[in-house]
Amino acid sequence: MSRFWSEVTKNIKPYVPGEQPRDKKYIKLNTNESPYPPSPRVIEAINTMNLDELRLYPDPECTDLMNEIIRFYDVNKKQVFVGNGSDEVLAFSFKAFFNAGDTIIYPDITYSFYPVYTKLFSLSPEVVKLEDDFTVNVNAFCSRDNGIIISNPNAPTGIALSLESIEKIVKTNSNKIVIIDEAYIDFGAETAVKLVDLYDNLLVIQTLSKSRSLAGMRVGFAIGHEDLIEGLNRVKNSINSYTLDRMAIVAGAEAFKDKDYFETTVSKTISTRAYTTVELRSLGFEVLESSANFVFATHPKFNAEDIYKSLREAGILVRYFKLDRIDNFLRISIGTDEEMKQLIIELNRILPKID
Repeated sequence: MSRFWSEVTKNIKPYVPGEQPRDKKYIKLNTNESPYPPSPRVIEAINTMNLDELRLYPDPECTDLMNEIIRFYDVNKKQVFVGNGSDEVLAFSFKAFFNAGDTIIYPDITYSFYPVYTKLFSLSPEVVKLEDDFTVNVNAFCSRDNGIIISNPNAPTGIALSLESIEKIVKTNSNKIVIIDEAYIDFGAETAVKLVDLYDNLLVIQTLSKSRSLAGMRVGFAIGHEDLIEGLNRVKNSINSYTLDRMAIVAGAEAFKDKDYFETTVSKTISTRAYTTVELRSLGFEVLESSANFVFATHPKFNAEDIYKSLREAGILVRYFKLDRIDNFLRISIGTDEEMKQLIIELNRILPKID
């Protein structure tokens, strides 16, 4: 521990990202990346960029990308914020809308960056326990006097709230901000973007990492009332005015333009998710109903950590969280049909060998 660290740095427990190993080739089903390459339009646009312009700063307004988001969601410029991945947009949101000591409410099982940011920005967490079936207790988030953040669909469970439930939470907390993190929204849930014109306390955050195959580009955005967007811009421009590089802006804009490719790859993922769920259940796994690009599964007869380790030895990575209530679950990203078939083959092979 460095003697130069601040008290916050000394006491924080950083977020732990999924493995990105280099020791050998793996089937990567551990970080919810898309198994499909970016749109051909993205690749062509990057290949034809004028690389001489990399000596120049990028457009701080991300105008080309902003315009595509505006068109896609039928919102206006003052309602959109673009950042370097949704994690950065989340961080800016915590800084923009909460004071040190404020309470923020989120589920006990959710995206593990929320408690990290809560600690980093000196906030006080109020954790609401998920129901026994891992669904969100909607009423527990209604008529509260604190800010709220909810991942929808939830991570790592994959279970989605209905738009009606989201609206109920937003409507009954009109004096506090409600942040809906929609990283996985395109795989089976209904976006809350259509509510932003009705409620000035709603901020919706999305990413291009999952459904648009741009995890390596780090592109995220938020949509909400113009006062919220102005708050995000104030924070951004006090830290780093140029959040997206030139390639990311181009890639993001082209990804939005190619609607057919987006819909095709999302449809493939949903279909493969259904296949994977059936196959896992046939092996005795209990699989939660997922609206994301992953499934959350447990086996009543076998230890999840043992399965995780055995799969890793077989060259397949899945995510294991050694946390209360979910320490016998595995989160399995949806890959290609071939990758998921290989997963099932390996599970058939290794399960009988686990004591």
